Amino acid sequence: MNRAVDYCVEADATRTRLCPREFRSINLRYAEGVNTGLTTLYRPVAQMEFELVRASGFREFPPRLPEQPFFYPVLNEEYAAQIARDWNTKDERSGFAGYVLRFRVQTKFLQGYEARVVGASTHREYWIPASELDQLNANIVGSIEVVSEFRGME
Repeated sequence: MNRAVDYCVEADATRTRLCPREFRSINLRYAEGVNTGLTTLYRPVAQMEFELVRASGFREFPPRLPEQPFFYPVLNEEYAAQIARDWNTKDERSGFAGYVLRFRVQTKFLQGYEARVVGASTHREYWIPASELDQLNANIVGSIEVVSEFRGME
């Protein structure tokens, strides 16, 4: 059975109560982009990638493996949780664990990329070439945060 461990801070819980859940990420991103020049993104990761992010002091994402030509940050927490919970927790290579990470990046950096819809309208993500991951890491503002953790059956 999957179980979610919530690491959200109180401010996020307050925002959730104020906005309909499906619009929360969009509203926060818009407000942040206009007011601060930052965009909030999410990244579902398995155990190994989580350990590498932690080893960086929660400051950057590790280089892609040769078979991973793109880095895929997603635009909303719900989509990231769906991947972490429904895919990673069932995959032995993922360590039967999935994490949702949240980070803020300079909006100006993202202007060079198109957000792509890869399923339902809420399944939106950026495709950042692996060769440009260092640039993305350089545009992260603050720490990468753990939003939630999911564990499956090992």
